Amino acid sequence: MFDTEVKSLKSFNHYLSKLVESRLWLKVIIALFLGVGFGLLLSPQNGWITKETADIAGNWLALPGVLFLKLVQMIMIPLIVASIITGIASNDKDSLKKLGGGVLLYFLGTTIVSVSLGVILSQIFRPGRFLHQQALAEHNEITAVPTENPELSFGLETIPDAISNLLPENPLASMVSGEMLSIVIFTIIIGVAVLSLENALLRPVKLLLSAIQEVCMTVVKWSMLLVPIAVFGLMAQLTSSVGLSSLSGLTYYVGVVLLGLLLLVIFYLGLIVLLGKKNPLHFLKKIRDVQLLAFSTTSSAAVMPLSLKTAEEELKVDKTISNFIIPIGATVNMDGTALYQTITTLFIAQAYGLEMSLLNIIVVIVTIVAASIGTPAIPGGGVVILASVLGSVGIPAEGIIIIIGVERLLGMFRTAVNVTGDLTACMVFNRFYGKTPILVSEKTDNKSISKQ
Repeated sequence: MFDTEVKSLKSFNHYLSKLVESRLWLKVIIALFLGVGFGLLLSPQNGWITKETADIAGNWLALPGVLFLKLVQMIMIPLIVASIITGIASNDKDSLKKLGGGVLLYFLGTTIVSVSLGVILSQIFRPGRFLHQQALAEHNEITAVPTENPELSFGLETIPDAISNLLPENPLASMVSGEMLSIVIFTIIIGVAVLSLENALLRPVKLLLSAIQEVCMTVVKWSMLLVPIAVFGLMAQLTSSVGLSSLSGLTYYVGVVLLGLLLLVIFYLGLIVLLGKKNPLHFLKKIRDVQLLAFSTTSSAAVMPLSLKTAEEELKVDKTISNFIIPIGATVNMDGTALYQTITTLFIAQAYGLEMSLLNIIVVIVTIVAASIGTPAIPGGGVVILASVLGSVGIPAEGIIIIIGVERLLGMFRTAVNVTGDLTACMVFNRFYGKTPILVSEKTDNKSISKQ
């Protein structure tokens, strides 16, 4: 029944395997360091070239990266729609009820953990206090420093409107504007409706979705050829425009964020051991390529096809589970972004000299949990949402200027953590809902290893 879909996935998996065998990850790492070095040579701080010349050169160097991201963004929505509906339609109604509710509760729980972790680290290390005076001196844009506690624009009366706005009046308009959460909700509703169709009608729908996935995977194949060049160009542009001196002033803040992301990964590994019953080191080894590609592209959507392949082929996750969790997780499960937004919000408040009360911090947690669900799975999506978070808790959105120089760097790390969270969720739910118990696959792997 699924011959077409199986063939398309096998062809794509074969292509990705060839990329891994050709050491794509090593090429990306080399391109990353070469890009940083070349960017430092082009930096106007050296006095060798003017800022205008450096900007022009940076734009040309970033062109392959821009093309790569455009290709990915172009097929992101049809791939998400096809994958979610396929994942839902491949389940029966009873298992869907169990899996769907459990996945949403799981995502909500891990997001709350990540936000709480960000609050704790921000209160312990208080990274913004070191930049309070420095930020005001270096950035002329930050001129007004509020002396009173910020006014909260968040209230119980806004919740009904926020919930109703999640359901799109015009799904096509949501797709054009890139409102990913509305698209996901619309797609889930359609997927559940498709599940009610008779087999005679369900078969052509699945074939159509398989064809859409095949087309999207073909575009991904083309874009993967640009990855090393794209990473080199994007890193060269970033380093030439920012320079190391600008990054050094935010080292402490960057360190706190990276510590939080590291603790979040450790939390994931704990879930792998306790709930997934899997060796965490084995898990990390299997997902290395996905993490590296996510780190390079800063886009969860860009690595979604590779995440699907890794979950099914490397981690032995049931296909219906990975097709359901990963597309939704790419939009909803943004734990690394939620932690980053929490620390950054409190960091900017501290840099402005604002003292956040317990009520303010609670509002920050609620706002970021809600906002992280709708964060676009594209580069820079976290900054767009961060601006709305700052405004909702009364912190001047202009404070983003303070961290804009290191945002791209942190985006690389938090995206890698985001995709790690999606694959962790796949392992956890495969343990309880997978058709093939994971312990059986582990025994098979151990036998094959012993034979070798």
